[in-house]
Amino acid sequence: MSLTTTRNLTIGDAVASLLRDGMPVRFTAYDGSSAGPADARIGLHLRTQRGLSYLLTAPGDLGMARAYVMGDLELTGVEPGDPYEALELLKSHLRFRAPTPAEALAIVRSLGISHLVPPPPPPQETLPRWRRAVEGLRHSMSRDAEVIHHHYDVSNRFYEMVLGPSMAYTCAVFPTPEATLEEAQAEKFDLVARKLGLSSGQRLLDVGCGWGGMVMHAAREYGVSALGVTLSAEQAAWGQEAVKRAGLDHLVEIRHLDYRHVTETGFDAVSSIGLTEHIGVRNYPAYFSHLRNRLRPEGRLLNHCITRAHNRREETGAFIDRYVFPDGELTGSGRIITVAQDAGFEVMHEENLRKHYAMTLREWCANLRDNWDECVAEVGEGTARVWGVYMAGSRIGFERNEIQLHQVLAVRTDDEGHDGFGLRPHW
Repeated sequence: MSLTTTRNLTIGDAVASLLRDGMPVRFTAYDGSSAGPADARIGLHLRTQRGLSYLLTAPGDLGMARAYVMGDLELTGVEPGDPYEALELLKSHLRFRAPTPAEALAIVRSLGISHLVPPPPPPQETLPRWRRAVEGLRHSMSRDAEVIHHHYDVSNRFYEMVLGPSMAYTCAVFPTPEATLEEAQAEKFDLVARKLGLSSGQRLLDVGCGWGGMVMHAAREYGVSALGVTLSAEQAAWGQEAVKRAGLDHLVEIRHLDYRHVTETGFDAVSSIGLTEHIGVRNYPAYFSHLRNRLRPEGRLLNHCITRAHNRREETGAFIDRYVFPDGELTGSGRIITVAQDAGFEVMHEENLRKHYAMTLREWCANLRDNWDECVAEVGEGTARVWGVYMAGSRIGFERNEIQLHQVLAVRTDDEGHDGFGLRPHW
């Protein structure tokens, strides 16, 4: 079939013509057309003309995400909340080719030029980077606060269902392949505590403390006096109540505060678990310098964050930027270590937990799947769909070494170069 001479092109015809290796799933559309193997277990169904407009006006992941979030594009053959199997299949085998100008014109004429008018984006979508720039300097305190509000102030009940009782929204550490998510999150907090060398009577600062898991673990298991700070008002409120319920309010304080506003010094240890992803690569020098200034001599820093598999600065893709982590950007562990050293830290240990994050996301996806109806009732189906795609897609990214998770342990040595460490790691 020649696209340039066919006037009554169906949606299925158009899709099939643009694929290099064929459609790996069964594709059907509202006009009755189809593409791909008829016996495929997993399918994509385009329900509406609005969905077609999303696909045509934002080719690639963003258009598909918009159509899926709005319910115009449906996945069949997978359970709601965990589209991992479908995404893995599409990522491995869906290869589009660029149409020639004549082919593109033929497709548009056949499917209708009216579909080139972009529909309003889903309400879950934020403005593109260039539009956000007029609303405040990137990674200014006000703009960072809005970004954190967008992602973390969704619903504490929603997070309880997805994250589980630990309320830990960071990579867990699985002591065995059979460990439960709760066991793995407890092991993560304890690994951080062991690396920091925590002991009774010490003072810990946890920046980006989330719902308070690290500060409560440090106080309960090690007798540490801990201060946690978060930019999320809902996290702070939930964490403050959790601290009281646990009877730890004599040791733990959680503040709704930007880490840059922490003025106390002399801490024995600082933990940063999942904050670095939000601060911007250009701000790394100021970030590490600020944390170093919070520590006493021989005080330790544990930095736990998502990284790239390379050391180039790289912004997140359109879907993640507009739906999940606005203004997000990542780089490699080498860049993080370099900046930490330039800020005056001695880096003592580095560890990649990439496989553990893939396992963590597998468990979060299972929780969303198992609590799908209640999650939809809490935040709406569109938001629940965003989270399913985001977590399943991220799992694939960690499995394929497109992204990693690194813990970097560093220390503020004293003027004579003493670091307080033994000859070999003790954890």
